[in-house]
Amino acid sequence: MPEGDSVYKLARRLDRSLLDRTIVGSDLRVPRLATRDLTGRTILEHATHGKHLLTRFSGGATLHSHLRMDGEWSVTGPGKQLPRRLMHDVRLVLGLDDGATAWGLRLHDLALVATAEEASLIGHLGPDPLRDDWDHDEAVRRLRSRPELALVSALLDQTLMAGLGNLWANELAFLTGVSPWTPIGSVDVDRLVTRAGTALRHSATVPGAYQVTTGLSRRGESHWVAGRQRRPCLRCGTVVLMVAELPNDPANRRTWWCPHCQPGPGPESRTTPLR
Repeated sequence: MPEGDSVYKLARRLDRSLLDRTIVGSDLRVPRLATRDLTGRTILEHATHGKHLLTRFSGGATLHSHLRMDGEWSVTGPGKQLPRRLMHDVRLVLGLDDGATAWGLRLHDLALVATAEEASLIGHLGPDPLRDDWDHDEAVRRLRSRPELALVSALLDQTLMAGLGNLWANELAFLTGVSPWTPIGSVDVDRLVTRAGTALRHSATVPGAYQVTTGLSRRGESHWVAGRQRRPCLRCGTVVLMVAELPNDPANRRTWWCPHCQPGPGPESRTTPLR
């Protein structure tokens, strides 16, 4: 699933292609938006909050989308279209005044609201390190308010701190030096939030640093534990373990850990689903 840094980088890419372009053709292919028309509006910016993308238009309108596991945006040049095999996945088409076309494929939670009413869609989210209104202390307060939650489950709860997905939750548990299922109330939350915020910003904004957590970009060595099951820990050589996700439980995703570098509770102590 795309994480906050993924969506932030997507927003910057869309800005480069679409900013200040006026829409000359609009096709929203979801039932609740089928009669809405964005023709004549200008694209002002692409903002993000956690994993949510907000495309803002002139006239005070915002299109909200979420990529979830499989969504994507694509832009084709004048006279170009997506391959025919992808057309059944298209959820929106925006024709632009320079001849380019923006396509939204397999987008989720599509909604069109007044820009002044964006909070109705994202107001429940916690602070996001990639936003100008990032509030470190509020993120710490929210995480400390659920001391019983396992570390990875707390970091995945977007209402506590927005933008961290499963990769970052697992890597941050390793960097903290504790089991992924350690209650978050028993770790230094202030330091954890500082590390998480720095890592997410570095990943999103530094060329070549995208989701590289070890400092090594070589294939198979860019993550400490994520995706490294049955391989030796890069720090101590112990075999990295993995436990599968619990079905339909966003608090308990696939989890990787080094049992030597990360002492503490095992997966048998998994928490209940997020509220």
